Amino acid sequence: MKGIVFTEFLELVEEKFGLAMVDKIIQQSSLASGGIYTAIGTYDFSEMLSLLTHLSNNTGISIDDLLLAYGEHFFGILANSYPGLINTYEDPIELLSSIENHIHIEVQKIYPKAELPTFEVLEKTSSKLVMVYKSSRAMYSFGLGLMNKTFEHYDSSATILMEKIKKDGTEVKFSITKN
Repeated sequence: MKGIVFTEFLELVEEKFGLAMVDKIIQQSSLASGGIYTAIGTYDFSEMLSLLTHLSNNTGISIDDLLLAYGEHFFGILANSYPGLINTYEDPIELLSSIENHIHIEVQKIYPKAELPTFEVLEKTSSKLVMVYKSSRAMYSFGLGLMNKTFEHYDSSATILMEKIKKDGTEVKFSITKN
């Protein structure tokens, strides 16, 4: 997993819960990296899972809710860091439907070793998008947060329904209807 995901996560934890919480979850997690991340480094996903688990245990907030908030936060990072990529699209449905065939290709150019989820578009109209998220990492709530902020970015709203295809969350169907 790319380091930017870790560095931004810890920034969010510090912003929301304080530096003491960042230190606490790093200490509790016994990380191979020691909790020292660079944005361009690559780290084992188990470290993120450990950080999330300890943050959840210390705050009483579910991992899914933490990932949702983190996805919403991370959209802002992407929009500020790569405005040209986001602003290529004039509509949230267009942006979301292009994740696999455009956005992820551009991400791979910047982070060649990034292990990205896949998004298979099953249905697309101007007001509806149905796609299947597949990842061994079950971070679908992070994806939902990104989707929520995508609609907000375009001054739009949507109803987004999630259906777990696999119980462990490694395959999730998103049905998105623009309001």
